[in-house]
Amino acid sequence: MQMKFITEPLNLYLVAAIILYFWVCRIVNYVWLRPRRLERWLRSQGFKGNPYRLWYGDLKDVAKMTMDVQSKTINLEDDIDPYALPFHHHIVQKYGKRCYMWNGAKPRIFVMDPVWIREILQKHEVFVKLYTNPLNRQLFTGLFVHEGESWAKKRRILNSAFTIAKLKDMISVMHISCMELVEKWESMFSNKGSLEIDVWPYFSNLSADVISRTAFGSNYEQGQKVFLLHKEQARLVSILIRSTYIPGLRFLPTKTNKRMNEINREVRDILIGIIKRREEEMERARELNVHMKINDLLGILLETNYEEQKNTNGNDVGMTTEEVIEECKLFYFAGQDATSTLLVWTIVLLSIHQNWQVQAREEVLEVFGKRKPDFDGLLQLKKIHMILHEVLRLYTSVPLVTRITREKVKLGNVALP
Repeated sequence: MQMKFITEPLNLYLVAAIILYFWVCRIVNYVWLRPRRLERWLRSQGFKGNPYRLWYGDLKDVAKMTMDVQSKTINLEDDIDPYALPFHHHIVQKYGKRCYMWNGAKPRIFVMDPVWIREILQKHEVFVKLYTNPLNRQLFTGLFVHEGESWAKKRRILNSAFTIAKLKDMISVMHISCMELVEKWESMFSNKGSLEIDVWPYFSNLSADVISRTAFGSNYEQGQKVFLLHKEQARLVSILIRSTYIPGLRFLPTKTNKRMNEINREVRDILIGIIKRREEEMERARELNVHMKINDLLGILLETNYEEQKNTNGNDVGMTTEEVIEECKLFYFAGQDATSTLLVWTIVLLSIHQNWQVQAREEVLEVFGKRKPDFDGLLQLKKIHMILHEVLRLYTSVPLVTRITREKVKLGNVALP
């Protein structure tokens, strides 16, 4: 009996020691041995970058440079690259285009060769989307994060929902939001020869209002509430992802984590309410055999999803309520900020190049005169089309795309581990 009493604790201590040793080895390999091996490999392949620094890598420099540039104003003639991606710009200037940076303990090589970029995007089964930080899923949801068959299924449903014929009816709704903004500006100019306006907040609200109206129809006021919550969520996430991600940290009851969870629940509850009410309205219309005119994205998406399920006898090809919620959140994230930013830079460049401003105004008046814009007329705006594409070329809405490979692969003359 005495031997049994002694050996049992010893066995427990031995097991605990083995488990502890296993995890210590894994941590040491993750934060030091593996990064050092990868650093030697990168240099042997001709890549240059900062020496690896324990745990954080280059993330502290990224955060500091970002805060520094955002605390300063820039002139209109200044290069946008050092402001938009200060650390990336710094690394390329210091080491050349064949360079890398440390995202914590993981290196990222910079790919700027168009041939390599095309190869990476074409081999999507090899170079997959990178979502190592779960915080990203607070913002990046829906089609944006899916791969393989899941991506193909959702892309098929969304493609059939976003046809030109179905989007035409939304032009009149967009026109309402634009006219409200113009009228607001006109009221500010009363009895004043000129007035300086910060257009950024106005265009931010305009794009949110347009998406709210076109996405949720009569429920657009609740849609605007989703926009405000999502905007706050984006601010919180952007602060957290600048630091090294520590597994499990997001579950701690910190003030930021609590607020982010509250926002998630509130957004989800609002969207579920909107979706359920819309589904009930559409179901009643089907039972009464009444044609229900649908001119908002949510209605089109639900109708398309319903037809997809009906045509395949209810097999697993449609989208669940949770997946519809993901796509609704993506409407805001992918559409609102990118659209408002495009509008702001367009106004900035037209203010600088006023000859193009005159040409754009003359084209709009020539095509529409005093009548409301329509789809056919918009297709005739050739110069407006040119201007928008030039703005996107100079001030892209997506400055970088990240991919990761989990197998050995050849990219050009480089062998990736």
